[in-house]
Amino acid sequence: MNLRPTPRQRRSVTALLLLSVALAGGCKEVPTTPGASGPSGSAGMGSTGPTDPSATPGGPSATPGGSASPSPSAPGSGPNAPSTTAAPPPTSSGGWITVDAAAQAAATRAFFARTPKPVTGNPVRVAEFNVGCKTSHHNSDDPIVLPGLVGASHNHTFWGNKSTNAKSTADSLRASAPTTCNSPQDRSAYWVPTMYQNGKVVDPEDVTVYYGSRLKDPSKTQPFPFGFRMITGDAKNQVDTPDKQGNHFWCAGIGGEVGRSADKTFPVCAPTAHIVRQITFPDCWDGKHLDSPDHKAHVANGDHTGACPKSHPVPIPSVSFVIGYPLSANTDGITLASGTSFSMHADFFNAWEDDALASRVRNCLNQKAKCNSAGNF
Repeated sequence: MNLRPTPRQRRSVTALLLLSVALAGGCKEVPTTPGASGPSGSAGMGSTGPTDPSATPGGPSATPGGSASPSPSAPGSGPNAPSTTAAPPPTSSGGWITVDAAAQAAATRAFFARTPKPVTGNPVRVAEFNVGCKTSHHNSDDPIVLPGLVGASHNHTFWGNKSTNAKSTADSLRASAPTTCNSPQDRSAYWVPTMYQNGKVVDPEDVTVYYGSRLKDPSKTQPFPFGFRMITGDAKNQVDTPDKQGNHFWCAGIGGEVGRSADKTFPVCAPTAHIVRQITFPDCWDGKHLDSPDHKAHVANGDHTGACPKSHPVPIPSVSFVIGYPLSANTDGITLASGTSFSMHADFFNAWEDDALASRVRNCLNQKAKCNSAGNF
């Protein structure tokens, strides 16, 4: 009797052994990662489902030595998650959070199909609308750079959505109505590093968030998609730029600047003026991503011709914070939670109601007309 296995029998045994190993160890997908510069598609805006906050930490406002959450809670999950019938949720790969291309294309078509409201009242022909805000709260959270990690950031001063914290998602922001801004349809979150003078918190006395266009042709500007986020500035930058233009604190009001602080980093204002800082975000988008690994690569500034570059072809509103601090003649001893004045940076997390944002962009920006906080001429 021949007990030696035939070649066919040996192949069958080998196949069974390999199948057993695969079942015991499980299958793993290898995700693909988009290129570092992001794609240059121009699908445009769209309202998508829940956002994924799993962008790679380490961007501009990350605390040195901080670590990423190994498994941050997925947005829209849990027993109290809101139901949605929107497009499939965006996917995340290597810090790039991608929106649904078909939904974006449809939303872009719907937006430009809107009939703009006729311009009345002879407004200033500047593409702009705004929201006026007051300080909401402080915490050491950053839901863009360090999502889910409570207390892992340097301290921030928030305005807008009162619920903003480390666990905030686009859905949680939209579900929370209370805001410190004067447009109730704006449930977005805005924040900057907290300012101190000799160790004491100095809150802004007022903040105006401007939405405008710095492009030559604002008629193609379209709203951000729901859940869009971005950062400008660099928390790690502690010194002035080589051209000495890195510090943009200035004096607003009668008399203006009358001197410099002892360390020469802040202006000294006349008693009738006060310290102001303006921070402006990029106004061109790659059309594909809600966020990127450094929270900057998915956006860009217009080029020297006043148009969006090919890498980021979609014009979006130019967001600008104008922050007024109650400081004038005494500007010694000022620091930021992130360090020196040169480390100033800002974060924006969009949670506008879609129609309210779209109407303002279509009526005001596309028609190059200055509107108020209610979106009226």
